[in-house]
Amino acid sequence: MRRIVLTAAVTVVALLTWTGLVSAAALHGWGRAPVAPRGDTQAFAAAARAKLDKESRGNAALVLIEEGHVAATHFQSVGAPVDGTSLFQVASLSKWITAWGVMTLVEQGKLELDAPVSRYLTRWRLPESPYNDQVTLRRVLSHTAGFTDGLGYAGFPPGAPIQSLEESLTRAADASPGAAGAVRVGYKPGTDWRYSGGGYTLLQLLIEEVSGEPFNDYMRRAVLVPLGMTGSTFVLDDATRPHVAASYDSDGLEATHFTFTATAAVSLYTSTDDLTRFLQAHRPGPQGEPEGRDVLRPETLRLMRHPEGHRYGFPIWGLGLVLYAPNDTGGFVIGHDGNNAPTNTAARIDPDSGDGIIVLLTGTPLLASRVAGEWVFWNVGEVDLLTVVMEARRAFVWLIGGWLALLAAATFATISWWRRKPGS
Repeated sequence: MRRIVLTAAVTVVALLTWTGLVSAAALHGWGRAPVAPRGDTQAFAAAARAKLDKESRGNAALVLIEEGHVAATHFQSVGAPVDGTSLFQVASLSKWITAWGVMTLVEQGKLELDAPVSRYLTRWRLPESPYNDQVTLRRVLSHTAGFTDGLGYAGFPPGAPIQSLEESLTRAADASPGAAGAVRVGYKPGTDWRYSGGGYTLLQLLIEEVSGEPFNDYMRRAVLVPLGMTGSTFVLDDATRPHVAASYDSDGLEATHFTFTATAAVSLYTSTDDLTRFLQAHRPGPQGEPEGRDVLRPETLRLMRHPEGHRYGFPIWGLGLVLYAPNDTGGFVIGHDGNNAPTNTAARIDPDSGDGIIVLLTGTPLLASRVAGEWVFWNVGEVDLLTVVMEARRAFVWLIGGWLALLAAATFATISWWRRKPGS
């Protein structure tokens, strides 16, 4: 009996050890090789171009930034050429820029990060919940406000009626498949991280309520134009529409162009030229321009990079941005992705080094995120958060395979001992 107990104890320790090893390998890239020698920007650029040329089935735009300066670019197209001024609808990457708009109002004293958002709302109210007073701006920005909408917006096709902002908050008619679609508080805020596109639609309403301006007007006046992102907009007009890059599906065919009520969450149209200026604004400029470019103060940008959302004990989210991986100096590589078929976009910046990447494309699901993830591992030697998520299935296979092998070995050892036991 003692032998069986010992075997069971050793097996449990082995299972836990194997679980730890697989988890560490997934999180830290053990056994993973970078696609180019670390520090060789042109070699990485060549590898990224080759990957896009091979796998992209639509339009694609790539920019690499080194120490705050553009080091490499690449553009490819199916039909009409694209370049640094071509506008892509960047899906959820929009949320990062929206967060800048929110923080301008915080700096002006018109919003408080830790006050209930209901204080500022008159056009729409959160559905009844015992937790509504705990829904703060800080928690909405970091996806820790207790919202259960699960949004995801699919958008409205040409000719379809567009919901009002208030109607969308009550229940989004264009909710992505599987999303509940109603913005409501379903669990105690501050206790868990759960992605909420609806939270950013609420921020869109909040900006309109507090500023007294339509959302796009305020964002262009307070954020986009001052940053030099003059071609960017959350709502197309006759001047910007001709600059939009055609969208393609996974078969390389031109795709339907959707419009959105939830413009703050998913509908920014921007270019690699403009996003380059946005990333560069996260560090001082070459002519002494301040970090934040006088749109936000440097201390506000540092606050936005502070971990607010956690999963399994790991910091994953700040205020409006993703904490993709630790950098070499105790901070994080930050940014945001957008994924709304057929669009996939990714932007990353290490504010301490000034190194960054932008990938905008249509036609190939998750290709932009995968290229950006390769860049993170090449640049700082840590696995990108989204790469961990995308490769979770492969890690799970290794985990289960190891468990089965260890359990089989323990079973075999127990049976063998039992057969050799005297009297058996």
